[in-house]
Amino acid sequence: MMGLDIFNKETFIKSEISKIFRGVVLYFSLFIFHLKKVVIFSFSLFIFHLTHAQQLESYIQEGWDNNSNIQSFELRYVVAKEKIEEVNTIPNTQLSVGYFVSEPETRTGAQRAKFSIQQKLPWFGAITARENYSTAMAETEYVDIVIVKRKLALSISETYYKLFAIQSKQKILEDNMLLLQTYEKLVLTSVEVGKASAVDVLKLQIRQNELEQYKAVLKESFLAEQIAFNALLNRDSGKDIIVPDEINMPLEDPITNTESLQLNPELLKYDKIYESIKQSELLNRKEKSPQIGFGLDYIPVSERNDVAIHDNGKDIIMPMVSFSIPIFNKRHDSRTRQNELRQQEITAQKEERLNTMETILGKAVSYRNTARIKYNTQKKNLKQAKNAEEILIKSYETGTIDFNDVLDIQELQLKFQLNQIESIQLYYTQAAMINYLTN
Repeated sequence: MMGLDIFNKETFIKSEISKIFRGVVLYFSLFIFHLKKVVIFSFSLFIFHLTHAQQLESYIQEGWDNNSNIQSFELRYVVAKEKIEEVNTIPNTQLSVGYFVSEPETRTGAQRAKFSIQQKLPWFGAITARENYSTAMAETEYVDIVIVKRKLALSISETYYKLFAIQSKQKILEDNMLLLQTYEKLVLTSVEVGKASAVDVLKLQIRQNELEQYKAVLKESFLAEQIAFNALLNRDSGKDIIVPDEINMPLEDPITNTESLQLNPELLKYDKIYESIKQSELLNRKEKSPQIGFGLDYIPVSERNDVAIHDNGKDIIMPMVSFSIPIFNKRHDSRTRQNELRQQEITAQKEERLNTMETILGKAVSYRNTARIKYNTQKKNLKQAKNAEEILIKSYETGTIDFNDVLDIQELQLKFQLNQIESIQLYYTQAAMINYLTN
């Protein structure tokens, strides 16, 4: 009996030492795993402050340089500026030559031919009015360029943050898969000593398969967004994209100045169109004014040989002045009425667009604030999940660990980590929208 007790004591001591050893191994394995994540995070945080904004700005500039839609709008603007030179002209000078087949006889001789020159001039200020109207139209075209560039920058930013989110999720999945592999090794050891079931191993493997599937799906999503991103930059679809490993939630939200919404190019365009209509009306009024014409007729006269008279054979020179008076001016009255209606239309359209943009801005600010709230909540949840993980690790030392609880905690941590990434993506996407509307 004495030997049996000693044997049981030795077995008990070995069993307890084995439990403690496995617990220590598990603890340090997880500690090293999480330490690697902390080191990576710290380095990525440093890189983010240096490259995130600069890299995105570089992509936006590349998109502006290569985008064919922007180039077409720039060409339209060049054409509009050329029209300013086009209207800075006066009507063609009219020259005419006539020859008298049957020369009419006059007292001083026979008229042989007739030479005429005539130049019409618009009313005073009409050319300036045309230039002002063409300039206003060119400014409208320029605002279109600004709008297209800002919309492209917004699209590039949104796609860029989608790529970041997908890449970050892939990294989180890789980390969790490594963690599951660590768990699997420990479970296999426990199975050998009869402290765990083979079912636990199968559950861990099933969980790993699910993460592999999710990772493969994210890879396809990344390729699709990569094609879309390169299309925005008008370059080869397979070209690599540099995406930061870490983008952090800023400590404070920038102040949103809603008053600057009035300066958005989309609204300024309506002001430019309104101004062009105003200049069109001024031009219409100038066109209602008379046109002035100056001319000169020259008729060579042959000398008479049958009689000697004063001014015999003297050529005829006749200066002329003409006025073109628009007596029937219903056309100009109709244009005035049309311009008034168009101004009312533009004013209504601007108010409608302003209301829409105010709504979009309000939602963007709300979504951005929501993203921060969700991020902070997930941060707290993740911390508590890690505390629960530590409790499970300590429980392993006493042999009371339940791997179902381990899987549940691991799944919760993965959920919180993915939600954090989605919150960061949502925050910066809405920040880009706010920037588009107010800056």
